[in-house]
Amino acid sequence: MAAPRGVSDARLHAYFRIGLASAPLVVNVNRLCAVTKKRPRASAVPERLERPRLYVQLADHIARFIEAQGLSPGDRLPPERLLAAELGVSRASLSRALVALEVQGKVEVQHGNGAVVLAPTLEEEKPDLAALWAERDPAELARAREAVMAGLARSAAAHPDRSLRLALLDADGSPVRFRDTWPCVRRLTGPGLLAELDDVLAEAAPFDETQVAADRLTLLARAVVVGDPDAAASACAGLFRL
Repeated sequence: MAAPRGVSDARLHAYFRIGLASAPLVVNVNRLCAVTKKRPRASAVPERLERPRLYVQLADHIARFIEAQGLSPGDRLPPERLLAAELGVSRASLSRALVALEVQGKVEVQHGNGAVVLAPTLEEEKPDLAALWAERDPAELARAREAVMAGLARSAAAHPDRSLRLALLDADGSPVRFRDTWPCVRRLTGPGLLAELDDVLAEAAPFDETQVAADRLTLLARAVVVGDPDAAASACAGLFRL
């Protein structure tokens, strides 16, 4: 089997230097307001800007690099040392960005061999299950999904790669956003029967974005990060209003 192709230093240098130079400018609203003669009314000031975390920006930038360079599945990204130097960031920030890309299924980080580009995941066409679930009690479906999710959560917490499990935490150590938690867990578990059952049951028993569910997912994220399968499974109880 042929070794994965790499990216030349020249292509890498040219892309990242141009890409970073053309990055959009973030406007400081407070500074703009300070130079005006008339203080704007409170209602006229836009909401505070939410700046993405550095590792999120890095992950997006690397994903665009992969697309712009036409890298194919099996191609290897440059070594982390070189990539971090070109981007002007620390190895720690770059490693976190690569973990985020691995969770998204865009690369596979191979210890000692760098990151390898993966093939895009094709979403399979799902059958219409409305008729199948029509006669089922919604509470029964919710309990079934909780049981399936508990099994998946247990598997995710037992994942041997702690760096991947840490992708469930944001830069400040708090769990990632509500809508990102379960996809991260699913990425850790990989394919299998429980994953397929969860896909099927998700059609009939989707998440309610309530505070209770958010709190349970926070407990789930923390349990997965510390590698506690029992606590991760227990956190799935009460995710749905029965």
